[in-house]
Amino acid sequence: MMYQSTRDKNERVTASKAILNGLASKGGLYIPEKFPTILITEETFLQQTYQELAYKIMQPLLADFSEEELKKCISEAYNDKFTDKKIAPLNKQGADYYLELFHGPTLAFKDMALSILPYLMTTALKKQEVDQEIVILTATSGDTGKAAMEGFSNVKGTKIIVFYPKDGVSDIQEKQMLTQRGDNTFVVGIDGNFDDAQTSVKQMFEDQELEELLNQHHMQFSSANSINIGRLVPQIVYYFYGYQQLVKRGEIELGEKINVSVPTGNFGNILASYYAKKMGLPINRLICASNRNKVLTDFFNTGSYLKNRDFFVTNSPSMDILVSSNLERLLFEVVDKDNSRLNNLMYDLKQQGNYHLLEIEKNKLEDFYAGFAEEEEIEEVIQQVFMESSYVIDPHTAVAKKVADDYRKMEKEPLKMMIVSTASPYKFPACFIGPNHEGKEVAVLHEKTQLPIPKVIEELDKLPIRHETNIKTRDMKQTVLSLLNL
Repeated sequence: MMYQSTRDKNERVTASKAILNGLASKGGLYIPEKFPTILITEETFLQQTYQELAYKIMQPLLADFSEEELKKCISEAYNDKFTDKKIAPLNKQGADYYLELFHGPTLAFKDMALSILPYLMTTALKKQEVDQEIVILTATSGDTGKAAMEGFSNVKGTKIIVFYPKDGVSDIQEKQMLTQRGDNTFVVGIDGNFDDAQTSVKQMFEDQELEELLNQHHMQFSSANSINIGRLVPQIVYYFYGYQQLVKRGEIELGEKINVSVPTGNFGNILASYYAKKMGLPINRLICASNRNKVLTDFFNTGSYLKNRDFFVTNSPSMDILVSSNLERLLFEVVDKDNSRLNNLMYDLKQQGNYHLLEIEKNKLEDFYAGFAEEEEIEEVIQQVFMESSYVIDPHTAVAKKVADDYRKMEKEPLKMMIVSTASPYKFPACFIGPNHEGKEVAVLHEKTQLPIPKVIEELDKLPIRHETNIKTRDMKQTVLSLLNL
């Protein structure tokens, strides 16, 4: 199994090299040259634990990792740091099946991949015989930053620098980052939004002079965002696992199709479900659920991507994104792996702020249904689900629920709906309890719902603030140089 760049057909690397690089040359992203088929009809499929299924799915995609290496990475990642032994339990509420991905150490779905990425990366370092220090440079819209730092904290041979929009994350998301332990972790707030941070990070990856300076000091950049294929591959696993649970419960027959609704910002999570479908998982429609920043909704409905639009800071902040980086991987499929066509689209996006698919290309998006939810609708859905089921969901999950309901009303089909639940409601309590509870949001949420307070939330107020750097977006490169003493 080799990985190719979306922007240069001559760039082919092994999985371990792709994980270390993070980003391909010329700003491209790595994708597998082919996708293996996972036979869910095999008798073992229904008996496998999360860890066993993870090995089955990841092994052909990470083919240069030995069995011993990969199984060790999996066992180190998916253990008692998750508060539910199933790792990703499926919770039925009414007609819906919520795939809960928030039982990891930071209470967000990013833990599902970022718990294993440090082990994959340190194993890749040995395989590639790299003696350089890996500098993880990443932008976050709220959850990736904390989950990445938690995973890489005090990992030998690495440093991690996280940039986040100072006014674009929830109070609890920010506090989780600012209290992060680890001598190798750095958190920096910027005055822009996530797209500004992501753009600057990509520019630093492509900066030849900066790369040479890092080399002189025996360092190299890598990424913990889902632009790193080492983040994306582990996310494929939980879609198969959710399906397995549906079959084992007798909710569906083995081989029966389902629909999947995914709250979507940077397009990584739903891309993983698309890859799961390509590998044989019986998914009918991939429901791409956006918030008020509905650039993806408009793209799937029109075939035109328009990033030059108003940016909104919403009550589902992890989705406040206008440039969905992972969409490039889907586009590569849509243009039949034509590097020249893909490069032209990305050039148009950079220079003009938009690109437009041909009709024949747009027709290849039929696997997807796209919709969005306004902020008021998100709050209404949260209250509605609680009233009907005494079940509390976070605002991002509420977006997926609302768009899933819209789809069902339109299509009127009987297929089961798996809704991807991406965060604990304790990370975004204001959406349930309303305003005017400053400093008491967690206690009020618990009082109103009796939902147990996660230990990591209880401890948060007792932790000291360790990171206090805030900068202008334009100073990101200089800040990296300063933090690395270059």
